[in-house]
Amino acid sequence: MTEFLSAQFQVLDDRFRGTGGDRQLEKVFDRGRWLEGPAYHPAVRCVLFSDIPNDRVLRFDEVTGRVDVFTSPAGFANGRIVDRQGRFVSCEHGDRRLTRLEHDGTVTVLADSFEGRPLNSPNDVVQHSDGSLWFTDPAYGIDTDYEGHAAEPEQSGCHVYRLSPDGRLDRVADDFDRPNGLAFSADEQRLYVVDTPRAHIRVFEVVGDTLTGGEVFATCDAGGFDGIRFDQRGRLWAAAHDGLHCFESDGTLVGKLLVPETVANLCFGGPQRNQLFITATTSLYTLRVNFRGAVYP
Repeated sequence: MTEFLSAQFQVLDDRFRGTGGDRQLEKVFDRGRWLEGPAYHPAVRCVLFSDIPNDRVLRFDEVTGRVDVFTSPAGFANGRIVDRQGRFVSCEHGDRRLTRLEHDGTVTVLADSFEGRPLNSPNDVVQHSDGSLWFTDPAYGIDTDYEGHAAEPEQSGCHVYRLSPDGRLDRVADDFDRPNGLAFSADEQRLYVVDTPRAHIRVFEVVGDTLTGGEVFATCDAGGFDGIRFDQRGRLWAAAHDGLHCFESDGTLVGKLLVPETVANLCFGGPQRNQLFITATTSLYTLRVNFRGAVYP
């Protein structure tokens, strides 16, 4: 199915003027329960995204426009990325682990415990140029059976972790309520992390394999934040209840892309990295924009 809706960019600051793209937001899929975790693979021009309560991963083909089931059951997968070797790395609520899909189709478990106890339910992940993977571990997947399997948490709280290339797992932030989306600045000197119940984004300085700081960068005026991504202009785009919120580097909310469903996450793709893919409640939306996703070292 394909449905077109008016693309509504809301200017809240003069710095946002000129931001836009297609006049229509294209809805390419609308049969999900709670869609999350879009990740674009440039080699095959597809987007994998999660339908968490239905325990499946879906695949949108950018060339044909088809959406097919990629994996089911899928460990109640949530967020994912494509790593620097072209492999999908996924956070699985149901199996409480971080996994990697290898080129031969096998799955490697990267992390499923910390200090001998199971993780809560890994949620979202990013990769540093040194090969390390940084991910959040709230308890959404063990709170109930809706997004995973109800269970008692065995960690001391909901934390942020760093997985080194040699497999060492370290806790790098432990003062969150429910850490969620996260993103490195383009120069990788800062890590931005969402705390959804507190409706804000915090910013940390990256010092080697540790974090310092943690000041509030921005607060949400429409529900809570979820997934976040940077564009090439250094602006941070955050998923919220009324669409995508765009923040300048000083934390000013300069504009919004309004979406008719609660937005969970986003990614940039396409041959020029200027195709925006948005997971919003039941639907996957896409929009060609006049800016590009950030380029990392």
